[in-house]
Amino acid sequence: MPQLVARGLTIDIDRPMIMAVINATPDSFSDAGKYATVEARMERTREVLAQGADILDIGGQSAITGVPEISEDEEIERITPVIEWVATNTDAIMSIDTYRPAVAAAALDAGAHIINDISGLLYPELADVVASRGAGYILMHNRGRPKVRLTDANLYEDVVADVLSFMDDKLAVLSAAGVSRQQVIVDPGPDFAKTPAQTVDVLRHVSKLLEYRRPVLFPVSRKDFIGAITGRPPRERLSGTLAAIAHTLTLTRAGIYRVHDIEEVRNFLDVWDVLQGHAELGSDVLLDRSLWRAPTT
Repeated sequence: MPQLVARGLTIDIDRPMIMAVINATPDSFSDAGKYATVEARMERTREVLAQGADILDIGGQSAITGVPEISEDEEIERITPVIEWVATNTDAIMSIDTYRPAVAAAALDAGAHIINDISGLLYPELADVVASRGAGYILMHNRGRPKVRLTDANLYEDVVADVLSFMDDKLAVLSAAGVSRQQVIVDPGPDFAKTPAQTVDVLRHVSKLLEYRRPVLFPVSRKDFIGAITGRPPRERLSGTLAAIAHTLTLTRAGIYRVHDIEEVRNFLDVWDVLQGHAELGSDVLLDRSLWRAPTT
């Protein structure tokens, strides 16, 4: 059973965990700026915690490509009120979706626990920030640069081997900076510097990533590879997302699922666990009468 150490917390990853996406951005590819105000973001936070989220992943800059980076000050300004509100009003574990050291430092100082670095340690000094504050760190495989789309069918001779080589190299950098292996979550980076077929190849061989004996983040929600398979736009990719989750559940119980549809994924995981024998349904449990039929309108 992998354990994650983050900001004084020791978290047993002995069951599938849900990471809820909290977009503090006006240009997310998935929610199209639905949560544009601080109040809306706080309400979304209350909602996902009630629906069963285990971790909040708060982001102040969209990964959407073809759009310039915002300033570090603006990114900090977007996320800090949400972090402070969550720290004051809940016991939730907070991950911050950023790759910039100054933003990470501000977020951790405001009360966050984990840095979710989609750049794959583009800035090595981020390792120093993580080490100095004892934070958790999500290491994503990404041979590209943030906010730049890179889809090249010839980029890798063997994409699975590249993921493993990348992890070895970056784990060495983290260790040299003083980040322990227990602080690290690994992420195969679906869609990041990968074609849909390359992402599928990595997910088919994700058992290789499990050999690191670390929790694995699976940010599969609404991703392009699902759209390529199903022909569906982002908000219509829930069924494909659940299929991707089911695939990984056959391989590990130490998965963290970064998703948008919290309630639906929680229901899926609850049913999966009962059917797989990881949880029990009491012999005296019956369906509530109010659920016998659809409500009348």
